[in-house]
Amino acid sequence: MICSVKQSTAAFAVSDLLLYRSPSPKLRFPSLPSISSTKTSRPSLSARKPVYLSSVDGLGSSSFLEPQRRKLTVECKAFEADRSEANVPIPNEKAESAAAAASKVKIGIYFATWWALNVVFNIYNKKVLNAFPYPWLTSTLSLATGSLMMLISWATRIAEAPKTDLDFWKALAPVAVAHTIGHVAATVSMSKVAVSFTHIIKSGEPAFSVLVSRFLLGETFPVPVYLSLLPIIGGCALAAVTELNFNMTGFMGAMISNLAFVFRNIFSKKGMKGKSVGGMNYYACLSMLSLVILTPFAVAVEGPQMWAAGWEKAISQIGPNFIWWVAAQSVFYHLYNQVSYMSLNEISPLTFSIGNTMKRISVIVSSIIIFRTPVQPVNAFGAAIAILGTFLYSQAKQ
Repeated sequence: MICSVKQSTAAFAVSDLLLYRSPSPKLRFPSLPSISSTKTSRPSLSARKPVYLSSVDGLGSSSFLEPQRRKLTVECKAFEADRSEANVPIPNEKAESAAAAASKVKIGIYFATWWALNVVFNIYNKKVLNAFPYPWLTSTLSLATGSLMMLISWATRIAEAPKTDLDFWKALAPVAVAHTIGHVAATVSMSKVAVSFTHIIKSGEPAFSVLVSRFLLGETFPVPVYLSLLPIIGGCALAAVTELNFNMTGFMGAMISNLAFVFRNIFSKKGMKGKSVGGMNYYACLSMLSLVILTPFAVAVEGPQMWAAGWEKAISQIGPNFIWWVAAQSVFYHLYNQVSYMSLNEISPLTFSIGNTMKRISVIVSSIIIFRTPVQPVNAFGAAIAILGTFLYSQAKQ
C-alpha cells in the first residue's frame, strides 16, 4: 500500500516549503514511509522525519490551515509491487518442470540399476551353486563381502559412518535374525531348483505378510487386499504343480524365505522407529550383524572340510573363472540390496512395491533365457497370474 498526500488546489513538494519558527500553532503530520521510487510523474510529498507546516508568505497562514477552505485528503492506492523490491521469490515454471524431470530420471536410474544388479547376482549365484552346492558358505561370503566393502567405505570417508549405540544394535538384532534366515533359505532354494521357480514362489510373499499381520498382530485389511491374494496363491500353486524340475527342499526354502522376510519387515518397522540410521548404512549394519549370526551355523552345518573338497572340485571343473563367479555373486548381492534400500528412501512404498514386482519379472525372464530353463505354457501362465496378483496387492494395499 502506498499513501500519497494531495492538496485540493495545488500540489507542492517539501523543498518548496520554507520552514521556520513561528508563534502560530504547528500542525504535525505522522511520519510517512519513504518511497524509493515511484512510476508516476506527479510531485509527491516524501520525508523521513515529521514535517512541520506554519504560515508561509504567499500562501496565507490562516487560509492555508483552514480546513473549511483547504482540505488535505489522504488517498490510498494499491498496486502490484516489483517482486525484487518485495523480496518475493519469482516462481519459475521451467525450473520446477526441470526438477520434476530430473527426479523421474533419478528414480528411473535407481530402478534400472536395481533390476540389472539383481539379474546379474542371480545369474552368478546360480552358476556358483551349480558348481559348488554349498549354500551356507555362499550366503556367508555374500554377507562378508558386503560388510568388508562398507567398512572400507567408512574408513576412506567415501561414505559417512553411522552413529550407533547399544539400543540400536538391540533393536536391529531380531531384524538381522529374520534377514539371515530369509537369505540362507532363498540360497538353499536356488541350489535345488531353477532361479525362475524360486522367484515365482517368492512372489507369494504378500500372502504371508497379510496372514501373519492378520492372525499374529490382529491387523485388518480392506476386502480388495484379501481378494488380491487369490491370484497370488493360485498362481504359485499352479506354477509349483507344473514345474518340471520340482524339488521339495527348493520349494520349502522359498516358502521359508517368504515368511522370514515378512518377519524382518515387521521387526524393522516396530524396532527401528525413531532410529537415525537409514538407507545404505542401515543395510550395512544389518549385513554385519547377520554375518555374525550366520557364521557359526554355516561352520556347523557344512564345515571347512566339505568346503575345501567342493572348492577343489569346482576349480578343477570350471577353472579360475569360478573364483570370479564367487566374487561377482558376493559383490552384486550387496550392491543390489544397497541400491534397493537407497531407492526406498527416495520413492513411496507403492512405487517400491511396483518396482519389486517388475524386478521379479526381469529375473524370471532373464534366467529362463540364459539357463534355457524348460517352461510349459501352464507353468508360465501360473507365474503370470502370481505376479499379476502381487501387482494388484500393491495397489489395494494403498
